[in-house]
This record gives sequence, structure tokens and C-alpha cells, in this order.
Amino acid sequence: MPDSHILSQGIDLYNQKNYTDALAFFLSLPGDSGADGLEVAYYLGLCYAKLRRYEDALLYLEQVVTGGQQLERVQQCRFLLAVIYALSGRKRLANSELGKLLESGYKPASVYASLAFIAWEQNDVEQCLEYYQKSLEIDENNVTSLNGMGYVLACQNTDLTKALSFCKKAVDNAPDSAACLDSLGWVYYKLGLFKDAKKYLEMAEELDKDNEEIAGHMKALAMEGER
Repeated sequence: MPDSHILSQGIDLYNQKNYTDALAFFLSLPGDSGADGLEVAYYLGLCYAKLRRYEDALLYLEQVVTGGQQLERVQQCRFLLAVIYALSGRKRLANSELGKLLESGYKPASVYASLAFIAWEQNDVEQCLEYYQKSLEIDENNVTSLNGMGYVLACQNTDLTKALSFCKKAVDNAPDSAACLDSLGWVYYKLGLFKDAKKYLEMAEELDKDNEEIAGHMKALAMEGER
């Protein structure tokens, strides 16, 4: 029988968000350590995903999905697979994984939010907004969908007042989210309220300095100030 205590140090590191050291721990385990192989694969997949090493994450997450016995864990890994597939442009695979999750009843609000993101990436704005709406009908406080709905409406210059309402609610629920702060700043920019836009975009940039989208919004705001 696998010894779960063997993994406790690595799990503690992961829970402390020390993903680099957690990854090193799990990779260093010898083959005869007595640890459960799928348990190790699960944490390796999570660590790689947190470190944005997505191709490495796929290898281990797929192992858990195909061989795992714990339904909740399998669903979690399937959801991560869908997100990684979407981020890497493999939309068909992402849709397939999300479809399976919907069939299993796994967190439908989050699934619809992911489907909305994929639709947005495919430039299908109508489908995107429809999925976000479905997500919010299930969970009116789903931060991803609140933020996504507001951002898409802002980008389309469609009902900016409504976009502002969605983004404000997202920030209220996730005040330390760079993505939500960026979206709120972008709505203010679209409204021509540049002082408010600067406030929230700078907060977003402080939290995520390497984000190209936030940098693009800051550049647009700076150009507006030069006029």
C-alpha cells in the first residue's frame, strides 16, 4: 500500500505556494519511494501548471484523468487540461474536455466561463456573452464571468454602464486580482474617465508587472494623455 506520509513535505510546500521547491521535491522522489504514482503525477501536474510550464503539466494531468479513481480530482485535472488546451490554441480539445465536465455536473459556472473564454479567443462575441450569461445565471458572483462579461462589453463598446457594473462587482469580490483591476481600469478608459482608469490600471500593473495586456492598456492611456 502506498505511503501517503512520504509526500507530506512536498504537499506542504505546494500549499505554501512554493511551487518551485514543491516541484523539485516531487521530481526527486525515487521510483521505490513507496509513494502512489498517480498522487505524484497529480502534484507534478499542479506544480507545472502553477509555474506555467503547460506542456509539462499536460503529461501528468492526463495521467490522472485516464488512471485516477477519485472523481473530484479527475474532474479538477480535466478542467485544468481544458484551460491549458484553450490557452495553447487547441480549442477543439478544450471544448471536448469541458463538454465532458458539463456532462458530469462539475462546477458548471466555471465550465461555462471557460467556454466563454474559448469563444472570445475564436472571435465569437455573441457566443462568448451567451456563455458568460449562463455562468452568471448559475452563480451570480462568479468572478471570472463578472470580469469577462464586463471586459468583453467594454472591448465592444457595448453598454459601458453595464460593463462598469460587472467589473466593479468583480473587483469587490476579488480586490487583489490583477485581471479584474485591469478590466475595471479599461472600462473607465473607454468611458473617458482617465483618472480612474490610471488608478486601477496602475494597481493591476503593480500586481502583474509582466502582463502584456495590462502594459498595452497602460500604453493606450499614456497616448491619450499626450493628446
